[in-house]
Amino acid sequence: MSLPRLTVVLASPRGFCAGVARAVEIVESALRQHGAPVYVRHEIVHNRFVVEGLEQQGAVFIEDLDAVPAGAPIVFSAHGVPRAVVAEAAARGLEALDATCPLVTKVHLEAQRHVKSGRRVVLIGHEGHPEIEGTLGQVPAGRAVLVESVADVAALDSPPGEALAYATQTTLSVEDTATIVAALQARFPDIEGPQGDDICYATTNRQNAVKALAPRVDAVIVLGAPHSSNARRLVETARRAGCARALLLERAEAFDWSALEGIGRLGITAAASAPECLVDELIEACRARYEVTLEKLSVTIEDVRFNLPRALTA
Repeated sequence: MSLPRLTVVLASPRGFCAGVARAVEIVESALRQHGAPVYVRHEIVHNRFVVEGLEQQGAVFIEDLDAVPAGAPIVFSAHGVPRAVVAEAAARGLEALDATCPLVTKVHLEAQRHVKSGRRVVLIGHEGHPEIEGTLGQVPAGRAVLVESVADVAALDSPPGEALAYATQTTLSVEDTATIVAALQARFPDIEGPQGDDICYATTNRQNAVKALAPRVDAVIVLGAPHSSNARRLVETARRAGCARALLLERAEAFDWSALEGIGRLGITAAASAPECLVDELIEACRARYEVTLEKLSVTIEDVRFNLPRALTA
């Protein structure tokens, strides 16, 4: 019996961004240099496949520095950490390796600059996300406030004449963020913005690729973790761009293939924390069930790379 036909369209750019690749490389380099175990505060990136692979090499993921023996190496995740965590690691004599994405560090420095200039920072993002916790932890308590929506902007308590600035989480929806920024600027005309966009190049590029992909296919699969902000934003972007059947999938082995019933063209992309091997795995799973024709859709070429900390390159 012949297999049904399926055209698979691969969006590009997809998968690992420079910040994620650097963070994973930092953990792997630390393991080679120090041997196991190397401790990592929080998931290095939001992808269980990546985390479990590093655990197999000897990485130990923790949430509290009390779990780290004195003098042991500790890696801070790509999402960044509050300044208090850095100070605690130093006080305990831990060898800290900072895997914070440089584009997140840029937001940290902006927030600090604004506070030093007397402004309160309005931070656009998702409550509870580790990147938000890290950015809020860069400034004294009360000098930054989180907003998640236009409604939050309307409810923001700000005395007349207060100097304000805004910054954003790096993995947000471009459209949602623009709407919130517009609301801030309408209510606070003198609010100061960032020097350059806070939403990172990789988030923007992957969302733009999905916008181009969605009208050309019957369904879109986004490979990524359910707790990954940029993965969820890609699903939302696909639906807004005209593909109602947009799905988030961690691994091909977990997929309910009945979701593709009646599909002739399938778009595939991967969140910035999802490795390319998961894309390959899904394509092979498709080939086991369909006669697959592969197409590629690219909106830009990425050539960004971030250097490792000097402690790992000396």
